[in-house]
Amino acid sequence: MIGFIGSGNMASAIIRGLVADGKYDGSDIAVYDICREKAQELSRELSLCLKASEREIAAQCDTVVLAVKPDAFPSLLSQIGEELKANDPLIISIAAGKTTEFIASLLPYTPRLIRIMPNINAKVQAAISAYCGNERATDADRSFVKAFCGAFGRGIEIDEKKFSIYSAIGGCSPAFAFMFIDSMARTAVKNGMTKAEALEAAAQAVLGSAKLILESDEHPWKLVDAVCSPGGTTIEGVCTLQEKGFEAAVEAAVEASYNKDKRL
Repeated sequence: MIGFIGSGNMASAIIRGLVADGKYDGSDIAVYDICREKAQELSRELSLCLKASEREIAAQCDTVVLAVKPDAFPSLLSQIGEELKANDPLIISIAAGKTTEFIASLLPYTPRLIRIMPNINAKVQAAISAYCGNERATDADRSFVKAFCGAFGRGIEIDEKKFSIYSAIGGCSPAFAFMFIDSMARTAVKNGMTKAEALEAAAQAVLGSAKLILESDEHPWKLVDAVCSPGGTTIEGVCTLQEKGFEAAVEAAVEASYNKDKRL
């Protein structure tokens, strides 16, 4: 059984993805949240196994997902450390900024520990999730986590030293993309489209563009050039984005997110 300690936005997105994928039934997933009403609501929706405490999750589950805020880790792990030691489950952390070394240092033993960084697109089974494991995590554990991430998107294993910059482009960037899509849509509304029409057009264009990059061997700028006809509308827009500092603003946003993660 997979047990979740925490049922917030990211945890609930992952759980919904696991159930929607069909590899897990609700009865295969246990959940506990200090906010009991939130856990009860999710449990009713997906027929999950609702647990009465974080200690029950730690003692009874084969895999324990730590889905609480990073600043709650010291208190949480001091409460459940002995149960985790006795049970020795695979521990999965989704906390930003907390290394496997830091998490292990809060426990009375060396756990089987894998850290993952998903994003909110898990809600539609389209997340990209990075993962890395500590020295006790086995090949079987890593294979399990790759399949776990695959249930709500894609999983890639990376060196833990790269997690902060990955978090900025993999974890934070959906918010940047949402802003970009909404900005385009609002301008379209200003010029006569309905918001529903504009959002559908802008979102589908971004979705298709991302798919083209993933499935093409072409460099993104070569694809930009392919869309820009001489003297046409696209090159006019591209030049305006550059003049207004579009690239510099994106780079600054990624740097800011990266630096914040490093400070967590």
